[in-house]
Amino acid sequence: MIEVNSRPSDEEDSVSFSLRDLLAPLFRRKRVLIATFLAAFSVVVLAGILIPPEFTSHMAVLVNRERLDPLVTTEAMPEMINVSSPLSEEEINSEAELLKSSDVLEKVVLANGLQNANNHSFVQMLTKRNEADRVARAVRTLATKLKVEPAIKTNLIEVTYSSPDPQLSYGVLKALGDFYVEKHIQVHRRPGSYEFFDRETQQYQQALKDSEARLRALGQTQGVADPDDERTDMALQLAAAVGQSHVLEGAIAADEQRILSDQEQLKITPPRSATKQDTNAPNLLLQNLGTSLLAAETKRTQLLLKYEPSYPLVQEADQEVAEAKAAIAKAESAPYVNETTDRDPTFELLREDLAKNQADLAGQRASLTANRHGIDSMQAQLIELGSQSLQQADLQREAKANEQNYLLYLSKREQERTSSALDQTRIANVAVAVPPAIPVLPVHGFLFVIQVALGLAMVLSIAMAYAFEYFDTSFHTPAQVSDILGIPIVVAMPWRTA
Repeated sequence: MIEVNSRPSDEEDSVSFSLRDLLAPLFRRKRVLIATFLAAFSVVVLAGILIPPEFTSHMAVLVNRERLDPLVTTEAMPEMINVSSPLSEEEINSEAELLKSSDVLEKVVLANGLQNANNHSFVQMLTKRNEADRVARAVRTLATKLKVEPAIKTNLIEVTYSSPDPQLSYGVLKALGDFYVEKHIQVHRRPGSYEFFDRETQQYQQALKDSEARLRALGQTQGVADPDDERTDMALQLAAAVGQSHVLEGAIAADEQRILSDQEQLKITPPRSATKQDTNAPNLLLQNLGTSLLAAETKRTQLLLKYEPSYPLVQEADQEVAEAKAAIAKAESAPYVNETTDRDPTFELLREDLAKNQADLAGQRASLTANRHGIDSMQAQLIELGSQSLQQADLQREAKANEQNYLLYLSKREQERTSSALDQTRIANVAVAVPPAIPVLPVHGFLFVIQVALGLAMVLSIAMAYAFEYFDTSFHTPAQVSDILGIPIVVAMPWRTA
């Protein structure tokens, strides 16, 4: 048990002796150590206070698979292509290099005025560089200070920029993101596609307006709204007119036959016929004759009173009496017949029917003539309407074709405008996933400066202490005397200052 315990104690003595030898120079050079520590600490802290702090702004760009636009075809519904392959490292590195392209950096420099950042420096005042030289140097400086690094196993590109001004750091990254996206769109977009579709859209829109104007002018000049409808109505009217013409021809033939028949009947039909016949004595004649006889006898009697029977006046009266008596005898011997006649109704009916048929025949002949003129006019109008219908159909086909082309190119133009708008709003295969922000805290705060000062002061002070120990030729321990001079040491007394 005694041997086992004695070995560890010897090992502890040797370890403690080695640590003491290692730390002994620090204790011997504690003045140098403290002075160096304080000097280094003060210099680093003072430098941290005097040097302006750096403000770093961060930005992350997300790279996706290229957004495939529909194929530019004449079809109304474009064919869509779906490709979903992962991004390659070359594609991400290409976007990173595009971020650091000289034209993009030059725009960033001009947008933030970086070329005028050191105009008041002594070197600038001596050299008096021109604007192009200052811009080129600012671009080179920006390229060195700008850190563009693709993140490992991601589609992100990390971009950082540091400057003493937080607004400048933010402005540089903000301008870089905007100009980079514009550059990316310029590189990846089809040049002039929107302008082409816009030009074609305007051309077909004007052609459609011209076609519609000619179509309206056709109706106004010819006075026809719809030749096809009017042609159909005219054909129906023509068919009805032709049928009416046949009806009139049949009516004319019937009227002519009736007129001939009426004329034949009128030749054998008397115009008048007896309607009443009375047979009786002539009482009124006898009465008149008796009155005449009485007057003649009275005259004779009066003459006989004055004259002789042989007197001429008496003989004349006798002659009148004899004539009156002879007339009365004749009247009494012959019967008196009273007969009444009137127009024959058959004759009058035939005459009226003849007159009516003749009037109807004249009217029907006039109607037939007018109907035939109407048929000829409608046939000519049908031919004209057919020509107008063909012209209208040609104009309608032209207007429809122009309308289809106009709508097609209008849709294509809207697709291109939408694509451009989507690209402008960062809906493309790249997007600023993490936009830059104005940094509030500096990269290294005062606590970090203290930590760096402490570390650097400790390292320098320890190194200085060991350097002084290394270049010091005096003996510090009995072991050094024994090892170097080979003289055994009897008594060692440490040196202490009073």
